[in-house]
Amino acid sequence: MNGGVRAAFLGTGYGTAVGRARLSEQPGPAPTWAAGSWAIVTAWNPGGERVSGAVNVQAQAELLALVRASGFALTPAVNGEGDWTEAALLVHGARLRRAAEWGLQFRQAAVLWGVGARAALVWLDSGRVTAVERRWVVEHG
Repeated sequence: MNGGVRAAFLGTGYGTAVGRARLSEQPGPAPTWAAGSWAIVTAWNPGGERVSGAVNVQAQAELLALVRASGFALTPAVNGEGDWTEAALLVHGARLRRAAEWGLQFRQAAVLWGVGARAALVWLDSGRVTAVERRWVVEHG
């Protein structure tokens, strides 16, 4: 994985519009949505490369339909901040394998998966999981 992309993923915010979190090497106060198993996935900007708004919106609609058809409860979410903000889905009850499959299908560089406040940044490339970085999700204002 590209060092700049890795730094961006590790340094940005994740979660819902009102329950933002950051990844941390140390535990701390967890956002309220970090309960049970969960995944945060997006279809925006495949591989960490910007694409047009129309392409992002269409891909996100396809991801939303796929997740809904799978029967998972979901909450609209947001990855990133500022000029690099992406629509995402917080998928409650998702398993790691399913989250990785969604990310791979939409050519994402990574997905975020967790159980409670314990999180894994799951790196994806060439149709497979290439690395997993374990962190904590902690509240972020």
